[in-house]
Amino acid sequence: MQLYALGLNHHTAPLAIRERVAFRPDRLIDALHDLTHSGPVREAAILSTCNRTELYFAGDQAQAAADWLADFHRLRLSDVSPYLYAYPQRDAVRHVFRVASGLDSMVLGEPQILGQVKEAVRHAEEAGTLGTLLHKLFQNTFAVAKEVRSTTAIGANVVSMAAAAVRLSERIFDDLSQQRVLFIGAGEMVELCAAHFAAMRPARMAVANRTEARAQGLALRHGAEVMRLDAIGDALPEFDIVVSCTAAPLPIVGLGMVERAVKARRHKPMVMVDLAVPRDIEPEIAKLDDVFLYTVDDLSQIVDAGLESRQQAVVEAEGIIDQRVDGFLHWMQTREAVPTIRALNGHVEALRTAELERARRALARGEDPEAVLEALSRGLSRKLVHGPMHYLNRAEGEQQADASRIVRSMFNLDSHD
Repeated sequence: MQLYALGLNHHTAPLAIRERVAFRPDRLIDALHDLTHSGPVREAAILSTCNRTELYFAGDQAQAAADWLADFHRLRLSDVSPYLYAYPQRDAVRHVFRVASGLDSMVLGEPQILGQVKEAVRHAEEAGTLGTLLHKLFQNTFAVAKEVRSTTAIGANVVSMAAAAVRLSERIFDDLSQQRVLFIGAGEMVELCAAHFAAMRPARMAVANRTEARAQGLALRHGAEVMRLDAIGDALPEFDIVVSCTAAPLPIVGLGMVERAVKARRHKPMVMVDLAVPRDIEPEIAKLDDVFLYTVDDLSQIVDAGLESRQQAVVEAEGIIDQRVDGFLHWMQTREAVPTIRALNGHVEALRTAELERARRALARGEDPEAVLEALSRGLSRKLVHGPMHYLNRAEGEQQADASRIVRSMFNLDSHD
């Protein structure tokens, strides 16, 4: 039985495909039962987020899980197979370690993925599909993620515009969970920013976009509300942070609009992040006392400062993961030898018991104790070496040399030469 990781993510599949294979939380338990009752899959956990859907499972082969994934979502396998990856054994272990450590995330080093992996494990435990192998795998996964985060700077330095927007906001507001955030636009950059801010659990999030359907999709993924683009002016005083990135040729947020908002807010501070080129927010707004306006250039400086440190942290994190993968695979190999070890112990115990019983009968008959002990030791030693001797005598040709090396290694004979 092998370990596998099978799925697709933001690296391999567009959002339209990821949406079609995502699992609703209320269907996860049923899905896990269905997957493990399909035959080849014996243990399983499902991780489903807006950026990835992955099956971690123990079984005989990966194809059955791919067939099941397509069938469960009522898709043709040909519709999803171009986007799927399947990692066996070592690659599967390394992949789940990297995912939980934030190395495979859209936002490098982001912390919320670890919580999502833990939630996937909780569902698998509830469904009863987390066997010994996966239980041990995830125990190691959480330990690796903790080690990476505590011994490297993987999450300490900002290396994306989205993360920089959060960091700048934190300079003004100590607790982002108390703030209200407005996103203007619904493109990739706003998607990234929404993911970062959502991780901070702000009090309120809203999305305003020219195309309402696209705004609804982004809002649904991050627990935000949808707002009409022409309603921004009236709603602006309600928000503490505004992040804008559209393709509009002219500014969307003007000086007069913000002046009215600041007055309505009674001069409470407001952070505005303009990621658009050309600008969405009139630059004159930066002169207002209670508004902190940041542009793409401002964020770029923060990102550049963190790149070198983060790259070194990634190297360190990958080194930790490689070591821990070797350790887990060694545990798996040792686990495979357990039945043989148990059988060997049982065999030796049976030999010992038989010889001991023979010695007791001899003593009961009044035989010399010294002779009985001698017979016990000789009988036990002959029986213990009978198997290796028989193995050596049966070996022929090239197998004879191999058999000799195995036996010499097993009994550490070379150390006595």
